[in-house]
Amino acid sequence: MTETSQNQRGVIKGMASGLALAAAAMALTAYALHPLGASLAERASLLALCLLPPAATLAISIARLAKHRFFTPADIDGSALTEGSDRARLLQALLQNTLEQVALAVPVYVAWAFLAPPRLLGALVAASGLFLIARLLFYKRYASGAAARSLGFALTFYPTVLLLIGLIPLSLLGIFG
Repeated sequence: MTETSQNQRGVIKGMASGLALAAAAMALTAYALHPLGASLAERASLLALCLLPPAATLAISIARLAKHRFFTPADIDGSALTEGSDRARLLQALLQNTLEQVALAVPVYVAWAFLAPPRLLGALVAASGLFLIARLLFYKRYASGAAARSLGFALTFYPTVLLLIGLIPLSLLGIFG
C-alpha cells in the first residue's frame, strides 16, 4: 500500500471536518426546531422551502457556464462542438458536480420530509442550508485543488448521506411498525 500524499491528507481532513460539522449542525437544528409541523401540508411546505437551495445552486452553476459561453467566442458553440477553454471546462465540472449532488439530494429530501418524525424534520432544514453554503464554498475553492474544495464537497454530500442512512430504519419501521 502506498503512503498517502499531502493532498490526500488534506482531503481526508476536509472530509472528516465536513462530516463532523454536518452531523453537529443537523443534530443541533433538529433539536432547536423541535417539533416542526407534522401535517401533510406542513411537511410539503417545508420540503418546498428545503428544495430551493439545491435548485438555486444548480441555477447558479448553469447561469455561470451559460454567461461564460455567451461572452467567450471560443466557447459559444458549446462543449459538443468545441474543445472548450480552461474556464469553460472548470465551470462544466462545477455544474456536473452540482447536478450530481442535486440528483442525490432531491429524492432523499422528499423521503425525509414525509417519513421522518416531526422531532427530526429540523435535520432537513440544516441539510438544505448547508447545501447552499457548502456549494458556494466549493465553487470558491474548486480551482485550488482537491484538499481546498473537500470541505465544501463534504458539507454538501454528507448531510444528504446522513439523511439517507437515517431513512433506512425509518422506512423499515414504516413497513414493519
